[in-house]
Amino acid sequence: MLTLGSLFDGIGVFPLSASRNGIIPTWASEIEKAPVSITKRHFPNMLHLGDITKINGGKIPPVHIITFGSPCQNLSNIGKREGLTGSQSSLFYHAIRIIEEMRCATNGIYPVIAVWENVMGAFSSNNRLDFKAVLETFINTEIPMPTSGVWANAGMVRGNHVDVAWRLLDAQYWGRPTLAQRRRRIFLVADFGGRRATEILFKARNLQSFPTSCGKNRLSSTSTSRIFVSKTRGKIPIVRPFQERRMRSTAKEKNKTGFIGSFGRTHDPFPTLLAGSVNYFSFWYEGEEQEGFIRQLTPLECERLMELPEGWTALGYKNEAISDYARYKAIGNAIAVPCAEYIMAGIAESL
Repeated sequence: MLTLGSLFDGIGVFPLSASRNGIIPTWASEIEKAPVSITKRHFPNMLHLGDITKINGGKIPPVHIITFGSPCQNLSNIGKREGLTGSQSSLFYHAIRIIEEMRCATNGIYPVIAVWENVMGAFSSNNRLDFKAVLETFINTEIPMPTSGVWANAGMVRGNHVDVAWRLLDAQYWGRPTLAQRRRRIFLVADFGGRRATEILFKARNLQSFPTSCGKNRLSSTSTSRIFVSKTRGKIPIVRPFQERRMRSTAKEKNKTGFIGSFGRTHDPFPTLLAGSVNYFSFWYEGEEQEGFIRQLTPLECERLMELPEGWTALGYKNEAISDYARYKAIGNAIAVPCAEYIMAGIAESL
């Protein structure tokens, strides 16, 4: 059986996606209290290793696959952008250290595959040198900058018996069309045992459909909600998300075009869920705009946008209720399930 270790585990999206593809989640590293409790509830047999800086990769159970969505705060376009030298995003190198220690301890056998996930800002931070450093760290070979000076949204490199491919995935094109979230993330696959990275990351494949615990009262986009007209007494519900952060900044700057653009249109996806803010949307029935209202997404609706099983973040392993604040933060830091599932399905198929 294939096994997986998850660094910077969060609420266990990679273990969830792995288990759905027959891969056994063996251990995880996470320090946030609420996410640890959530994953202990869902994966009671998974070993929790705690602080990544205190882990020796040569002394933990070897696994076939190591996944890690290292902290993005210093790489994101929102923030000071210290890059990989920042106190949080520099933890990337601890993940690489653990991989190297494990490979050394197992004579280069484990792990076979590593998966790194991060924000799109990693392409441009530190004058675009951070992503160059990421690639060079994986393959231990110098890589020239692209002649265009800009990193492509997809590509591959090879060096020193390591096959690396990367691809920018936007969650709005990978999940169910009923609810879409604009969430662009870089996924990088490193194959230490062959040349399967491109097959894992670029091959088209059909994914299984996993039902959630409940499908009632879901918010629907205008395009799909017309199917349910009979259930709303002939009325057509309209849902329009808007970008509150952009709205506030453009209003402060007196940028009229940007302010108007912050309001969602009929078929727009929801803005990216963020750990530090709550998303809002407007709702009305067609022709009854004056009767509409504005409210924020609930934690349950955020779970649906990420395609997590409903109630995934509601309780901890001792059945303690997780606060809404902790749920919003954990979900905003998480990985969209369909994107993780696509990669885990590719790994299971290739190995």
